[in-house]
Amino acid sequence: MKIALVNPNWTFEGSIYFGCRESHLPLEYGYARTLLAREGHDVLLLDAQLHEHQLSDVVGGLDAFDPDMLVVTTAPSYLFWRCAPPELRIPHELLAATRHLDCLRVVVGPHASTTPAATLRKLGTDVAVMGECEDVLPILAASLGSSSDRPRFEDIQSIAYAPAGQLRVQGTPHETDMSALPALRWAAEDVAHHRHHHHRFDRQPDGPGAEMEVSRGCPYHCSFCAKEHFRNDYRKRPVPVILDELDGLLELGVRYVYFIDEIFLPSRELLEAFVARPFAFGIQTRIDLWTPANLELLGRAGCVSIEAGVESVSIEGRNLLDKGSRLTTEAIADRLILARSHVPFVQANLLEAGSDDAASIAHWRDRLLAVGVWANKPVPMFLYPGSPGYVKRWGAPDDLAWERAMEDYLARYQDFSDIQDARPLSLPELESWCSAS
Repeated sequence: MKIALVNPNWTFEGSIYFGCRESHLPLEYGYARTLLAREGHDVLLLDAQLHEHQLSDVVGGLDAFDPDMLVVTTAPSYLFWRCAPPELRIPHELLAATRHLDCLRVVVGPHASTTPAATLRKLGTDVAVMGECEDVLPILAASLGSSSDRPRFEDIQSIAYAPAGQLRVQGTPHETDMSALPALRWAAEDVAHHRHHHHRFDRQPDGPGAEMEVSRGCPYHCSFCAKEHFRNDYRKRPVPVILDELDGLLELGVRYVYFIDEIFLPSRELLEAFVARPFAFGIQTRIDLWTPANLELLGRAGCVSIEAGVESVSIEGRNLLDKGSRLTTEAIADRLILARSHVPFVQANLLEAGSDDAASIAHWRDRLLAVGVWANKPVPMFLYPGSPGYVKRWGAPDDLAWERAMEDYLARYQDFSDIQDARPLSLPELESWCSAS
């Protein structure tokens, strides 16, 4: 079978999107491509964002390939599934332009996982994969090879579809066995185009960048984190596989890797293996999990960027967000300052939790900024559908979950994140095609 995996060329005008707007390697598609190829399928991975393809280029490439199955994602990459753009404008645009293709149309991503019925309705696809998708896609592809005229989905778990207009949701969001995923290999042309060094500020890029993961999921359940329906339970990849993938990237000239793990936890075995390798890397983590000795090793291993989730400058605020912090606020500041002595850039992320007074925030930020640790102004908190905070307030996500979350966000805040040049549009405005179609 011929399978097309498409990452659209994303744009974010009017969006609340909090993620980085540069392109990042689509790890989910990289795994899926390898697993599908193992089953004998002909796979086209078309990354329109990385190669800056116009919509007409994407359509032309798909016409030439003539796929049996077309897969489109609702978020730019695994790195940002937890903070996806709420609107489905870009995937809808791509799918609308390819209606003429006679193929099975599959949508993957956080919207498909959290609100499958609304996603199927808005995008007009045949199937939505719920949860992590890389090893579900080969099962769907195999269903196309059945002797019947129509694919049979009844025995496939973690999907939603609507035969005869009646929604069927089968199983729960899928979790991939991380020990079974291969070491990824990327084309030299793709790596050469990837000049972005995600969350790096110590120097200008001196070669291609890349993204990897050493683990997936997180053992914590902070109220603001939308990971419950995908990338939830903490799972590690085998160290030999990680090093195999890393060495392949270094052979292609990569000099910086950003590890997209929800939480990069200390592993002396892995960090000691990094020490001898000529690359720099960035991570996102909790600073309260790192001992002084592990922070020294982290810096010696090549870490040049730490994004540490602190969220609140008070114990009450962190408890409100279910952070379960191990350290006091002062001890967190001390640990961040210590990290800065080993790592060139350290950031403490703060959220607008509604429990911290402006003077306390300013005092804490000033202390860190004075010694070279970046502490951002608290960012407005969006209650992503499926996050514990959303469920606590409104219950399980329904077909209007994204609209509800957007309406609440726009009503609560007048100031938004630094990357937003203007007040974000409402979801009905962003998805005006929904009511028009």
